[in-house]
Amino acid sequence: MKFIDEARILVGAGDGGNGIASFRRDKYEPEGGPDGGDGGNGGSVHFVADRNVNTLIEYRYARRHRAQRGQNGGSSDCYGKRGKDLTLRVPVGTTIADVNSNEVLADLDVDGKKVLLAKGGRGGLGNIHFKSSVNRTPRQCTRGEEGEQRELRLELRLLADVGLLGLPNAGKSTFLRAVSAARPKVADYPFTTLQPHLGVVRVDHDQSFVIADIPGLIDGAAEGAGLGIRFLKHLARTRLLLHIVDLAPLDPDTDPVRDVETIVRELEKYDPELATRPRWLLLNKLDLIPEDEREQRIADFLQACQASAMGIPHFRISAISGTGCRELTRKLYEALQKLATPPTADTTDTATNAAAFPDDLFADHQDKA
Repeated sequence: MKFIDEARILVGAGDGGNGIASFRRDKYEPEGGPDGGDGGNGGSVHFVADRNVNTLIEYRYARRHRAQRGQNGGSSDCYGKRGKDLTLRVPVGTTIADVNSNEVLADLDVDGKKVLLAKGGRGGLGNIHFKSSVNRTPRQCTRGEEGEQRELRLELRLLADVGLLGLPNAGKSTFLRAVSAARPKVADYPFTTLQPHLGVVRVDHDQSFVIADIPGLIDGAAEGAGLGIRFLKHLARTRLLLHIVDLAPLDPDTDPVRDVETIVRELEKYDPELATRPRWLLLNKLDLIPEDEREQRIADFLQACQASAMGIPHFRISAISGTGCRELTRKLYEALQKLATPPTADTTDTATNAAAFPDDLFADHQDKA
């Protein structure tokens, strides 16, 4: 299935049914009085997080979603039937924002969490509500209220504890394969990873955490170079970042220090808060460096990028052979126990402020009164 992590949709709650003006005319009650019933309330639109849904592909191609309209009232004091609510299921980790105001309305980060985002209109009143001692034959009735309508932006942010950063071919996917059961594609050309991957790392039978691998970043990613920075949002919920550096690049003109600076720069352009998250350097592909040169190359790299001076932890690994990976996962698990969950945007369980829609937005979907 194609991985879709963004979608824009239009949702509308059902309009309320109209109340009616009616009078009872039974055989033995020719002047029975008013008996017009109320219209039913319109259905509302709810969103619910469902762990069985993996992507937003359903909403990429079906953009309009509307709840059922309330039924009109009837004679003999018959009230109209309430419109059915519409429940839209989205993956766990989906954030929902209003397109017009950019306000984050909901963050569905727990399986089963449900929010109301468009409230159905109230049904109109029948003429039975307008009778009085001075108005025994009321002919007044009211129309149902319109349901709320919104244009929403759905954005899926994967739930992971650790995020992988690095240039293409740095060894991120190979590392994920080495420490988890995930099997992302690995090849000897750039951008083999075209979509995010999750891997569960089991440290012990009751100790585990989740790692997210995203496509590699290159210089100018914030301006759209390569695959851009659209996948960086999947690191927003992580508590720790692993920055994988290729210390044995095939291109002799490649400078690992410059590569590190490139990733940090692109990260800061995307989200300054994300750039302040704890970040560890993983010095990868050490098995390709001769043993007599290895220590000197590591020392030169750390001095040039000032990792030690900045207090950035660094670890020596070889993802292809698994050297150093087991020890690293244990240290990651210990560090995660001490780190708090990163802050998320303010959310609300109900949001009922209507946004402006074109008048004919649901014209071909709305039942006429």
